[in-house]
Parts: sequence; structure tokens; C-alpha cells
Amino acid sequence: MPRQVATLSLAGVALQRAAPTPLHRQLYEALRAAILSGRLVGGARLPSTRTLAAELDVARLTVLNAFEQLLAEGYLETRPGAGTYVARVLPDTLLQAGRDVSQPPDGQATTARLSRRGAVLASTPAGVLVRAGVPRPFRLGTPALDAFPTALWGRLLVRHWQRGNPGLLGYAEPSGYRPLQEAIAGYLGVARAVRCRADQVLVVGGAQQALDLVARVLLDPGDAVWMEDPGYPGARGTLLGAGATLVPVPVDEEGLDVRAGRRLRPDARLAYVTPSHQFPLGVTMSLARRLALLDWAQQAGAWVLEDDYDSEYRYVGRPLAALQGLDPQGRVVYVGTFSKVLFPALRLACLVVPPDLIDAFTAARTLTLGQPPRLEQAVLATFIAEGHLGRHLRRMRTLYAERQAALLSAAGRHLDELLDVRPTETGLHTVAWLPDGADEEQAVAAAARLGVETRPLASYRLASRGRAGLVLGFVAVPPADLRLGVRRLAEALRQCGPT
Repeated sequence: MPRQVATLSLAGVALQRAAPTPLHRQLYEALRAAILSGRLVGGARLPSTRTLAAELDVARLTVLNAFEQLLAEGYLETRPGAGTYVARVLPDTLLQAGRDVSQPPDGQATTARLSRRGAVLASTPAGVLVRAGVPRPFRLGTPALDAFPTALWGRLLVRHWQRGNPGLLGYAEPSGYRPLQEAIAGYLGVARAVRCRADQVLVVGGAQQALDLVARVLLDPGDAVWMEDPGYPGARGTLLGAGATLVPVPVDEEGLDVRAGRRLRPDARLAYVTPSHQFPLGVTMSLARRLALLDWAQQAGAWVLEDDYDSEYRYVGRPLAALQGLDPQGRVVYVGTFSKVLFPALRLACLVVPPDLIDAFTAARTLTLGQPPRLEQAVLATFIAEGHLGRHLRRMRTLYAERQAALLSAAGRHLDELLDVRPTETGLHTVAWLPDGADEEQAVAAAARLGVETRPLASYRLASRGRAGLVLGFVAVPPADLRLGVRRLAEALRQCGPT
């Protein structure tokens, strides 16, 4: 019997009716290959299932089954009322995020010559820092965008726009929009016990820009920097890109081990810490360790870079005071971000610098980094001054506590003996521990194939070794999606089996 071939309008994709492979599987594999090869680019809109079924002369169920598998694995995404699209961030790309991109593929020599800083930045996998597109279960670093008061934000935006203030259309001040500096200084004083004046606050375009500015101003190539181990890859890449020599300092139940840091490199120029909610382990630095760290910084003439990325969200008691508020000598540079508090696309963060560094940071900011748009700064200033930020944070603490409870409840039902999911008192993620002998990378890969985003704990380590685990965000999606994610994660872990 001759083979009958139905050809898609997508070049190179065909279905073979006489082949032993089911038609829906053939279509799945053909579309997946077209996506991975780039013939179907990220963001491209696909025909409707009805249209595609008619073009292929197959049952619509065949197309639905293929689409459903591609959606589950993250190759496609749906937009309500708009259709089905090729995902902009592909699972296979994410699974290869740890590949050494400084090495050309297939042994080919590269013609591009990068600076040492450029090579380090290019080899830092961006997928470890941020993921785009519609959040899937356990995505890290993304707040509950579905619960953000968009209508209120829109009204404030229109209010400022309709006032017709020409100043909002010009270049922004190097240190930031003054009303926003004042609002941030007031907010940090009350909410985080940060001690600062408005002129110590620099408004920057996100936390990564803040880290980059600190590295430019305070570090010379070769300077030693204490780095929490495990710790945040974004800080690691920025500091390496600045030419710093990273000194991995272990983290225990009290946070960064200051004694170990003193033993390893007492002459370090800077220490990077996340004291209120250590990333990724989630521990809080004890008061004794905080005081010891400040004492070392004073004696060594070093700086402490405090990354206070999500400590507003504490579910037991009040948020803990920032390390900066304990600093009597002006050795702490504080970084706060609104990406986790409000929404990532806002791209606003703040640096609080000691008084004698204001001029240096302002000058460096003017020469090296562009200022965030004044309109967004003005809206945020009003959002804070009118009390909307405080109300939003209170709502989100309740919502996030509910979402964590949903995760823990579902984990108790479906992940018993597969994954030990621990509750957290602070922040937007938790660490879940795998059984002894489990393979983190295998677990992450299996989860990604089922549409679940996880991070292996090993990807945050420099020199430390420890129990295998996964880092799970629990706030980006509603409880129903979390419960579905837990079931899929359980299926993925069962597929991995014992090692």
C-alpha cells in the first residue's frame, strides 16, 4: 500500500499515515523539531487546532493530543482569547543552561575575542537568573502577578500623565526622582529599620544594576570577595565580571560563617550576604554573626553588600530588621528591589550607600548606567506615599502564606518519600530535599519535560557539598496550579527512580 503524506504549510514537516508511529506522536515530534531548529521561532502563533486538522486531513483530536503534549513540556503556551504560540523560553534551552557557553559547539573556534569580563558575563547562564513567559509551577523570583492591583497602578499612571508635567519626559536625576528617594527612605526606615537620609538612596534599574554599580565603585580586579556558598548566581556573575576573586564561605543554620571567612581571606575587600533570608537556603543570619561580620568589616576596612531581596514577606512575626540598621561605622551598602514586591517589569531597585560614598556612586551612576524613566519613578513614589505599598504587602503576605500552605498540603499527599518539602518562615521560595543518592539534574530534567520548573541546589554551590535538593518557588501561580505541579513533580521523581 503506498504511503499517503499530508504536508503542513510549515516547510519540512510531514505526517506519514502508513508509519507505525501514531499520527499525534508524529505531529508532536515534527512540531518539536521545527521549534528546536528555529523554523518555528519563539512567539510565533500557530494555526488553530481545527484549521490544522483540516489542512492535515486528520481528526482534530490528533492535533489536540499533540498540542497538549507540547504545552505540558513547555514548547507551546496559550494566551486566553489569542490562541497558541511557540514559547519564547524553551525547556531544552533551560536544561542546557549549565553548559560552558565559553566553549564553541562541536569544537569550532570562535572568531569573537571577548574581554575577560565579557567572557565571564557571557558564560553566566541567563536562564539561572530569570525566566520569561507565563509562570509555571515552582518558578523562582516571580511574585503573584495575578494579584497585583493593575487597575490602581493604571489610575496612578494616568494621573501623572494627564498632569502634563514636562519634567517627567526629560532626563532623570542621576540619583533618582527626589520624591521617590524620600518615599523609599521613609519606607525603609519603618519597614526594614534602615537608617538613611533621602540623599543616600540611589534609584537604579533593578537589583542586578545595583550589584554592578557596587562592583564598579568598590572593587578593583583581583580583590577578594566573600561569597555565600551556596549563593545567588546573579551576584556571583557580576562580581566575577568585575574581576573579583571569589572566596566561597560556607553557610550554616546561622548564616554566613564569619570565622570561616576570616580564616580563608581576612583581607577581603567585600562580603556579599543575604542576611534576612539567605538565598537559596532560606536561613536567617543570627545577631551574633551579624555583629561579627560588621566587626570584621570595620577592622579590615572592608565593605558589606547586603542584598535584601524578599524579606518583606515574613509569615511568622514581623519582618526582621536589616543588617544596615546595626552598622555604626558606615560599612554596609544596602540593596532593595521592587521586582519581588511589585512586578519584575517595573525594573526599579534602590541602593542605600554610606554618606561618604554618595558623591562617588552618583558620579559613577551618571557615567555608566542609564536612569530609569521618571514617569515610573513618580508613580511608585505616589504608590508608596499614599499607603498602597503597605496595603499590598499585607495582602500578599496572607496570599503567599496560603500558597505555601497549598504546596505543603499537596506535597504531604503526593511527595511522601520522594521529596522532603520544608516550610519557610520568610520569602518566596523553599528548599526541598531529595533522598540520599538522588540525582538533582535528572530530577530537574524530568520535571521540565512535564512542564514544571525547578532548580537544583547544586547550581548555587561554588565549593560546598551537601545533600541533594530542589529550590521551589511557591507564589507565582495559584493553589490549583501548585497542586497540579506537585502531582507532575511526583510523577517526574517516580520516573527517575532510585539511583
